[in-house]
Amino acid sequence: MLTKRNVYVVVFVVSVIGLLVVQYQYLKVGLGLARVQFSKKIDEARSHINEELSEFNTLSYTLANAITKDTSEVRIGLDSLERASQFYLNDYISYQLGVSGIDAPFTYALYARDSTQYLSSQKPHVKGKDILTYPIKIEGYLPEHLQKEVILELGFEDINTYFYRQLNGLTIPGLLFLLAIIVVVFWVLRSFYWQSSIITTTNDFINNLTHELKTPVFSIGLASKILEDGLPEDKKPVLELIRRETDRLKQHIDKVLELASLESGKKLMQFTELDFRPELNRICEDFKMLAQYENTDFEYQLEEGPYHMRLEKFHLENAILNLLENAKKYSDDPKVRLKAHVHRRKLTIAISDNGQGISEKERKRIFRKYYRVQNGGLHKVKGHGIGLSYVQKIVRMHHGHIKVDSELGKGTTFTLSFNLTKNG
Repeated sequence: MLTKRNVYVVVFVVSVIGLLVVQYQYLKVGLGLARVQFSKKIDEARSHINEELSEFNTLSYTLANAITKDTSEVRIGLDSLERASQFYLNDYISYQLGVSGIDAPFTYALYARDSTQYLSSQKPHVKGKDILTYPIKIEGYLPEHLQKEVILELGFEDINTYFYRQLNGLTIPGLLFLLAIIVVVFWVLRSFYWQSSIITTTNDFINNLTHELKTPVFSIGLASKILEDGLPEDKKPVLELIRRETDRLKQHIDKVLELASLESGKKLMQFTELDFRPELNRICEDFKMLAQYENTDFEYQLEEGPYHMRLEKFHLENAILNLLENAKKYSDDPKVRLKAHVHRRKLTIAISDNGQGISEKERKRIFRKYYRVQNGGLHKVKGHGIGLSYVQKIVRMHHGHIKVDSELGKGTTFTLSFNLTKNG
């Protein structure tokens, strides 16, 4: 069975291979276009060369004298005349090719139809399957003077290298970008797995630490029960404080363990389908009873009708209780309201308070694990910053949504929405 890591690696390798294949196909298309463009430029240069050599001018006159070995009208030897004609023709061909936009190395041969070769480039002009040749049938002065059909043939060796050089503007940037993508993706994957390793190590450390803490907490709770017998009345408030704080510490430990197990995926969620309205009503009734003893004004409104949904009862109840506790804790004179209604097969639960509110900057961070809203650099309410992270995780596991609306000095509203399995 493939792990997530192996899936990522396979997708990455396939993507890189795909990019290389696409790059190769683009290169083939580019080479085809380069050949077509090269042929058009050659045709243009051939036309100009034929036009020039068909007329009587210095070049055609010099070539004619060199071919016929006629030095009567020039003051140089035959060898010098042939070399001059050779360089003259080479420079002229190079010029015409340059005008047409071709700077590829070439060779040439000037010969008659009967295979008599008159002139050739310094580099031997040979034919082969890797050499492109372009014959130019010369008309006008030269063939009339020689009484023969004259052909000037141009040859281009190593033409593929020339084409690749012309496409460097496409291939080199493409390869550089592909290399950059490979480096960046490799770095991201490496950072991701490094971070995952740190998170796993941190979670293991927290799990081990919290499990170790449960033993002394249990011992303190047991000792407090033993001390209760025969304890003077004036000491019982102190014992009650110890019990209350011990229970509170136990709840914090359980919450940390619960969140760590959910994040690691070690604990499976047991979802069942039921009507959540009676459970929500019980939560509100219990919280209202406790609120009376803590000077908290709490009211709730639940729309009639069943709230049929697929849920994990224990965790969803904990998430709602967490929001209610937060609404109570972060208000000096708490007024907490809970409203639930159904619309278009969605259950919406809104929990609002009259607390200090949350700034827009803080609202973007409150669901981060261990993050806590600060007030002047101080935390007015004690806690570990895992409550809202836990709530968000539970809501998402129920395929629901959570959003927060708040205004500084006026309070905060958390809105949860869940899909119903049946129309309420």
